[in-house]
Amino acid sequence: MKPVQLNVARIGNSRGVRIPAATLARYQIGTEVVMEERSDGILLRPPGPASLKLSWEDTALEMAAAAEDWSEWDGTSTDGLDGAPWEPVKSRHVAEQNPKYEARRRLQKHSSKR
Repeated sequence: MKPVQLNVARIGNSRGVRIPAATLARYQIGTEVVMEERSDGILLRPPGPASLKLSWEDTALEMAAAAEDWSEWDGTSTDGLDGAPWEPVKSRHVAEQNPKYEARRRLQKHSSKR
């Protein structure tokens, strides 16, 4: 669902927004809503317990009902990833064969003994 920008209107000393009727119907909102303040914004939902997550079947039915365009994903079936090896490759090289800081430590030890 794409974002919809709503206007904030003055209602007495408060402010309010008008929620489209189709949205109210989709989420079965009647005369009341529950507002939850979250870190990423405000959630408005119908009163009562929070709805449970949809099952995979319910999710597929919701997606089919939304008639979303998934044609851009068709290209992923021919991208060749099916034939790519997914086993971890073991590196044959050590990142630092002779770290310079080891040489400095040796030099400092030798110079402090003198």
